[in-house]
Amino acid sequence: MGPAREVRGSVRLGRRTKLLVRHLMAGEIAVIDHLDLDRVSAEDLIAVGVAAVLNCRASTSGTYPNQGPQLLVEAGVLLVDLPGDSLFEALSDGDPVTVRIARPGAQAEVLHRGKRLAGGQELDLARVRADTDARRREIGEALERFAHNTIEHMREERELLAGRIDLPRFRTDFRDRPALVVVRGADRQRDLRALRPFIRDTRPALIAVDGGADALREAGLTPDMIVGDMDSASERALLASRGGRTELVVHCYPDGRAPGKARLERLGLPFKLVPAPGMSQDVALLIAAEKGARLIVSVGAQFNLVEFLDRDRKGMSSTFLTRLRVGEILVDAKGVSRLYRPLPGLAPLLVVVLAGLAAMVAIVWSTPLLRDLLELIWLKLGL
Repeated sequence: MGPAREVRGSVRLGRRTKLLVRHLMAGEIAVIDHLDLDRVSAEDLIAVGVAAVLNCRASTSGTYPNQGPQLLVEAGVLLVDLPGDSLFEALSDGDPVTVRIARPGAQAEVLHRGKRLAGGQELDLARVRADTDARRREIGEALERFAHNTIEHMREERELLAGRIDLPRFRTDFRDRPALVVVRGADRQRDLRALRPFIRDTRPALIAVDGGADALREAGLTPDMIVGDMDSASERALLASRGGRTELVVHCYPDGRAPGKARLERLGLPFKLVPAPGMSQDVALLIAAEKGARLIVSVGAQFNLVEFLDRDRKGMSSTFLTRLRVGEILVDAKGVSRLYRPLPGLAPLLVVVLAGLAAMVAIVWSTPLLRDLLELIWLKLGL
C-alpha cells in the first residue's frame, strides 16, 4: 500500500466519461460511473490533469485485462472504487470535496464540508498490477466471449460483409485518393504528428469519427467529413462545418435510432443519414472503401487483440468484421509513419542552388582572368 494521502478539489460528475472530460478542469475530482475503465478514457482523464477519480462502479471487474486503472495510478492519479452511485445525488458540479486515506490500507473517505458521504477502496499500483497480471493469465474467457459476439454479428449484420449498405452522394471525393479515418482512441495525437509528411504529400480525405474531429482540429487540420453519433465531438468542431468545408454524416442504426440527429438539428447544421449496423467507425471505413479510396489509414483505432478486449464492447465484433470487409487497403497509422518516405521539399533544392551560386562567385572572385572578364561584361551591359 502507498502512503497516507489526502486530495482536495472541486468535484465534476458525469456518467459518461468521454463527455465528462470535455468539461473537466485541471485539479478537479472526477466522479464517474464506468465499469472496466478503458485505456482511452484513462488517457483523456490524465490529459486534463484530473486530481482524483471516484468510480461508482468497478474500475476492473475481472473479466479481461483492461489498461485504464493502471495508466491512471501510474500517472499519480488517486483512483477509488465506490460501492454505489450515491455521490451523484449528494453532490453537484463545483462542490468542494476531500478524499482522505488516513493510513495505508485504510478505506478512502469522501468528505464534503466535513461530512462523510461515502467510503471506497483505493486502487494502488501494486494491487492494479497484480489484478492486470491475473486477468492476462485468464484471458481465455474474454476471448471466448469476443468470438461468440463476432459469430452473432456475422449472423445479424451480414451487410457489413456483403457490402449491402445504401450510401448517399457525398461532396467529399474519395476516388483514387488515400483516406485518413481518425477515431478518438489511444495515441491519436502522436500518430497524427508522425503522419504530417504523409498528409502534406498525399492530401488524403480526412474523416473524423465523433471525437476524432477535435483531434484533427488540435493538429491544425480540418476534417472533410465527420461521421458518428455526434456525442463526443465538441460543439466548436461541429459549428466549424458551417463554412461548407466539412460534411456531417449521422450514423442511423437498423432500429431507426439516429442519436446525433437531434443535436445537429438543434445547432441548425445540415447533415446526411447513413443507416448501417455496427459502430460509427465501421461506417466511416465503409464510406471510404465503397466510395473508391485506394488506401485507408486508421488513426486511434484498435489494431490488436488487447485493444479490442480493452474496449469491452459487443460492438467491437462488428469492427472486426468491417476490417475483414475492407481488406488489404486498410493500414494502421503506425505502419504508414514507419514505411513512408517524405518527398523532398523546396528547401533542400534551394540550399543546393544557393551553395552552387556561392561556389561560382568564389571561383570567379579568386581568378583574376575571370574577374576581369566579368567586369568587362558588366561594363558592356551598362553601356
